Amino acid sequence: MTEQSQIDKKQPFLSHLKELRDRLIVCFIAIAITFIFTYIFKERIFYFLMQPFLKVMPEKSSFIFTYVTEAFITYFKIALVTAIFITSPVILYEMWMFVAPGLYEKEKKFVIPFVFLGSLCFVSGAVFCYFIILPVIYKFFIGFAGNIVIPMPDLKGYMNLTLKLLIIFGFIFELPLAVFYLGKAGIINHRMLSTKRRYAILGIFILSAIITPPDISSQILIALPMWGLYELSIIITKFFGKKVPVDERV
Repeated sequence: MTEQSQIDKKQPFLSHLKELRDRLIVCFIAIAITFIFTYIFKERIFYFLMQPFLKVMPEKSSFIFTYVTEAFITYFKIALVTAIFITSPVILYEMWMFVAPGLYEKEKKFVIPFVFLGSLCFVSGAVFCYFIILPVIYKFFIGFAGNIVIPMPDLKGYMNLTLKLLIIFGFIFELPLAVFYLGKAGIINHRMLSTKRRYAILGIFILSAIITPPDISSQILIALPMWGLYELSIIITKFFGKKVPVDERV
């Protein structure tokens, strides 16, 4: 192989790296600009995120922080995560545009639905977690409190758990959208998902047991929506997936 041919092969790779860098820079700039505004309203966002716990918190309990920098770091993290939530359409758009050159023309038209539905699914998952999952989880934990044991949760621990669950459910609700595009590409189909149902259900209940308290009702409350999303994915691939010729079906 000549030196010139090696250089020619490196050019596309370097150009992809440059484009990836440019896309990431756009995402970082969007997040940074949004972060300025979310940090201004950090107390309001924090109060909003506290509501699921405040509704079940006993009268004598309160939030505490044990390190001098803990409150600042918590507010910083809240503002940053909120900025990422708000700029998720920009991030999804840049992701799509990065992979778009490798798609067919008919596939490139899905950019707007991908950005819109991707953002909608992510926000829907976070909203479901906020209004349904968090109240149940925190009510379970507060159930251990009494006249002698008074809950005094630390700021950092509460926010880390809350933000983690919000992000996890945001990604979980992306499942139908991911399945739609994988089905369109012919990578998966409804038969594949149907035959793997028992393993998927087992995995769903294991995951729900990991991310929830050791309470059966909480685990079921989380597992059922995830199961429902999996069944919805089967329906999506059946009607919108790539059609397989009859002689190629298993």
